[in-house]
Amino acid sequence: MKWTCSWILLLALAAAQAGDRAADADRPFTVGTYNLEGYIDVVSPGRTLKTAAAKAKIRESLRRMNADILAVQEIGRPSALEELRTSLKADGLDYPHAEHVAGWDTNIFVGVLSRFPIVARRPHTNDHFLLEGRRFQVSRGFAEVDVRVAPNYTLTVITAHLKSRRTIADADQAAMRAQEAILLRQKIDAVLERNARANLVVLGDFNDTKDTPPIRTLIGRGRNALVDTRPAERNGDTEPNPIPRFEPRHITWTHYYGKEDSYSRVDYILVSPGLAREWDPAGTHIVTVANWGVASDHRPITARFHAADR
Repeated sequence: MKWTCSWILLLALAAAQAGDRAADADRPFTVGTYNLEGYIDVVSPGRTLKTAAAKAKIRESLRRMNADILAVQEIGRPSALEELRTSLKADGLDYPHAEHVAGWDTNIFVGVLSRFPIVARRPHTNDHFLLEGRRFQVSRGFAEVDVRVAPNYTLTVITAHLKSRRTIADADQAAMRAQEAILLRQKIDAVLERNARANLVVLGDFNDTKDTPPIRTLIGRGRNALVDTRPAERNGDTEPNPIPRFEPRHITWTHYYGKEDSYSRVDYILVSPGLAREWDPAGTHIVTVANWGVASDHRPITARFHAADR
């Protein structure tokens, strides 16, 4: 009788532990992206160091976001990313895992910070394209990592910072951005060709609005089309658009372009069909803080997911 009772208790304990593990696996996690507008630690022509006030506002925004996985654009050299990690840790926001990826640009780069282990790294640092007979290199490179969110759940993260809308003498900036988007879409297709149900998030500063060739290219068509999570302000807006074919009139702008005195949505979190099943729209939003512009000309965005394939 004593042995039987002990066996029953062991079975009950094992069942409870299995239930706890399942609950942990399905724990929501968040992914965010933020263009830091030149978070550099070495002065270069045309670029200045971030002020203490700007850094403090960035940290405030990131604490408000509290993302488990954070993609950053316009970060400086690896030392700048490490300084950001250290200062965030002092504020109680710890990212023990990091990736820094360089491209042709020698001043600003892209990076990923994560609370979860990065188990694979595939940096793309030397992609190039032909445009009107001339060869150009992707300026900022693409960071691609696999993150082990839970024992049975891995997320592939690709972040990018496509060509800016600033006019340059060498080529048309819109055409350059369109070519970079084609190369980035090739990385997306490669992931989905390996696994059509892959949990893939593609995020960052794509420097264009939705109905443009670069964004249409990135989203794609057919069974491998990405889903636009479209983060918006949490300001109480709930009504649909009076014109049904359009998205709701929620406040979704992420960037202020001083030259045009305009506000637009150029930062995105796009997800694969497989990841879209775990996406939680209620946990997807623009991070809003007072005096946001002290930190950057961009606003951070975040999306929430469940760490269990559905």
